[in-house]
Amino acid sequence: MSATHRPRIDPIPAGQVRPRWSVMIPTYECAGYLPVALEGVLAQDPGPEQMQIEVVDDSSTDDPEAVVSRYGGRVSFHRQPQNVGHAANLNACLARSRGELVHVLHGDDAVRPGFYAALDAGFEDPDVGAVFCRYIAMDDEGRWTAVAPLEAEQDGVIDDWLERIARWQRVQTPAMTVRRTVYEQLGGFDDRAGDAEDWEMWTRIAAHTHVFHVVEPLAVYRVRSGSLSRGTLQTGRNVENLRRVVELNRDSLPSDRRDELTKQALEVIALTALKRARRLLGAGDRDAARAQAREALLTSRSPAVLERRAELAAIVARRSILQALRLR
Repeated sequence: MSATHRPRIDPIPAGQVRPRWSVMIPTYECAGYLPVALEGVLAQDPGPEQMQIEVVDDSSTDDPEAVVSRYGGRVSFHRQPQNVGHAANLNACLARSRGELVHVLHGDDAVRPGFYAALDAGFEDPDVGAVFCRYIAMDDEGRWTAVAPLEAEQDGVIDDWLERIARWQRVQTPAMTVRRTVYEQLGGFDDRAGDAEDWEMWTRIAAHTHVFHVVEPLAVYRVRSGSLSRGTLQTGRNVENLRRVVELNRDSLPSDRRDELTKQALEVIALTALKRARRLLGAGDRDAARAQAREALLTSRSPAVLERRAELAAIVARRSILQALRLR
C-alpha cells in the first residue's frame, strides 16, 4: 500500500474510552446546507459517550464554524489551516475519528430517521466490516429526484458484492458506514482517484471484508449544480477519474476475474458517459456533451458503446440540419 496515496490511519491507543460512532462531516463551501446534515444526525444523537460528531472544514470562506456554534458545543469543529483538497480532508476525518464505527457524512448530504440504529444492527456480526443502505438523491433545493435501486430483497450480507461494486459505483458516501479497524487495515482514501475516491475505497473494502446491506433508503445524497463532480463534466475529467479508479481497482479483484470485470466496468463507464452526453446535449451544453462523448470512446469501444455513439452522432446531425434550415 502506498503511504503517499493511501495514508495510514493509526489505531486508537488501547484502554482509551471510545464512543460507538464517529460521525465525521467534511465541509468545503457548503455552510448553507450544513444545518440539514447536522440536524438529521442530532435528531438521532445517543449522547457524546456514544457518538462523536465533528465537522472538519477544508478552509472554507463561508464560515461553517458559525453554523456549528448554534448547537451549543455538542458538535466539534476543526478547520484546516489551509485548503488541503478533497481526499486529504476526507483522510483527516478518518484520522480524527475515535469511534468504533465511522460515518463520513458530507456537509451537504443528510440522514433520515433511523439511519444509525438500522446500520448499527448490521454490525452485530463481527465478520461484517461495512454496512450501507440505499440512498435518495436530491437537488440543490432538497427535492428528491431519484432512489437508488434495490440491491437485495432484504437486509443482509451481499455475497457477490465485490463483483457488483467493481463494475460500477453503486453507493454514495452518506450511505456507507465502516468499522474503524477496516480503515486502519486498508489505509485512507486514495488521492489518485479524483472525485471518484469513494468508489475505489468501497471496492477495496469489499475485497477484504463482508459488506451488509440495509434495504431502507436512509441516506440522502445531494447532487449540486456547482459540485466538484459537475465541474469536471466540461472537460471530461470525471470520466478520466473513473478510468483511473478501474485501474486502481484491479489489484482488489480475483486474478481469474480481473480482466473481465475491468472490461465490464469500462463499458459501463462509457455507456453512462454517452447517456450523460445525450442529456447535456438536450440541455444545450454542447461542449460538455462533446467532452463526455470523446471520453466514452477513449474508455471502451465495445459494440454497445459504438452503437450508442452512432445514435448520438445521428441526433447531433439532425439538430445541425434543423438549425441550418432555421437560419435560411
